[in-house]
Amino acid sequence: MTKIIYAVRHCQAKGQAFEDELTDEGLIQALGLVEFFKGLEVDIIISSPFLRAIQTAAPLAEKKNLELRLDERLSERVMSGKNMEDWKDRLKDTFDDLSLAFEGGESNQSGLERICSLLAEITAAKENHTVLVSHGNLTTLLLRSFDNSFGYDHLMSMSNPDVFKIILKHDGKADIQRIWS
Repeated sequence: MTKIIYAVRHCQAKGQAFEDELTDEGLIQALGLVEFFKGLEVDIIISSPFLRAIQTAAPLAEKKNLELRLDERLSERVMSGKNMEDWKDRLKDTFDDLSLAFEGGESNQSGLERICSLLAEITAAKENHTVLVSHGNLTTLLLRSFDNSFGYDHLMSMSNPDVFKIILKHDGKADIQRIWS
């Protein structure tokens, strides 16, 4: 059977910290995701442990009557432990050089390895329809694991929320479609 992964970027949030919640608009968006997934089969929902991702995934898990699994590998990549005024330029640099890591931060290569270890488990699992709720940078890396063309420009054009459908083929390749509008 074909495996399908839905990669979901969390809804609108109040900030970027681990404990930052969704905004009032983000909470409404999370309910919109429930409606969006209404006719789609979902076997398992796995979320980043960041509060904004949990709040995005929880209404869908409740509606589908599924346990919400948390997985650290879906946590957002921390680019640096320091504030960077030119953070967008530095972020672009990390997509040009996946091994680039700033002080107190994680490289895109390390984030890619995290997500690939989770994807290996998903492809080996019995479930065929998986929803992964994560963050912009890590969702971009997830998509990049199937198609190297995904990078900085894709990240910067994503919305909150955003949804991508990844159809895993038997030859190891994948079809990727942005299905959120």
